[in-house]
Amino acid sequence: MDVTRKVSAKGASGRAENVRAIPASARIHEALREQIIAMALTPGAALQEKQIALAYGVSRTPVREAILKLADERLVDIFPQYGTFVSRISVPSVRDAMVIRQSLERTAVREAALKVAGTPEKARKALLADLRELVARQRSAHRAGDLAAFHAADEAFHQAIAELAGHPNIWRVIRQEKAHVDRCRLLTLPAVDRRASVIAEHAAILEAIAAGEADAAEAAVAAHLGRVIPSVAGLVETYPDYFAETEILADAAGDPPAPRIRTL
Repeated sequence: MDVTRKVSAKGASGRAENVRAIPASARIHEALREQIIAMALTPGAALQEKQIALAYGVSRTPVREAILKLADERLVDIFPQYGTFVSRISVPSVRDAMVIRQSLERTAVREAALKVAGTPEKARKALLADLRELVARQRSAHRAGDLAAFHAADEAFHQAIAELAGHPNIWRVIRQEKAHVDRCRLLTLPAVDRRASVIAEHAAILEAIAAGEADAAEAAVAAHLGRVIPSVAGLVETYPDYFAETEILADAAGDPPAPRIRTL
């Protein structure tokens, strides 16, 4: 049995029209992906197909499809006849993702600043309204200690820059690539000083864009994203169980690595 969720929208006639049906496997994939990235499912946690299927009221087939997609994204490790586990964070994958993200976001922020520079002064306020609102939202979430809201505003801020630049698909690519990065970032958010630094860095990016200064905006983004990799070493020391000890997932005998397992 495959369960789908229909997404509806009102057409010109006012009647609800089916836009598309989302397969159960896609819904389960997205839900598990979000839980993994949010560290609700921690690295090393065992995933049980049967339990997931029961939780979503579906057969095991869409669950298996979702897990295979997560495996392709290196978010789960599948060991035949042994089990399926949330992958530990791969430091090389974090580095690769940051190379991709730096390149794309530096381009996006540069083009956003150039767009603002070419816009009449009176019209700039509307262009920048979303970015200013998102920085304000981050400040509010920081004061409240709401880490989920802080992270959501952070994501939306970077996405809004890509949209302002006229390249919304940039964020889709970045989001796909940065799952391991996000898991690291979630581990840093409880640190009050780190959240305060992120807000200051976002404010600097915003002001450079608002001034239409492409070089300054690009430099501000580079400085902001450049803090990610140096922070990883400290995270590995603090959370050793969350990081891959090696890029080889099995030893020479072909056996899975010694498990440090938490069961879902």
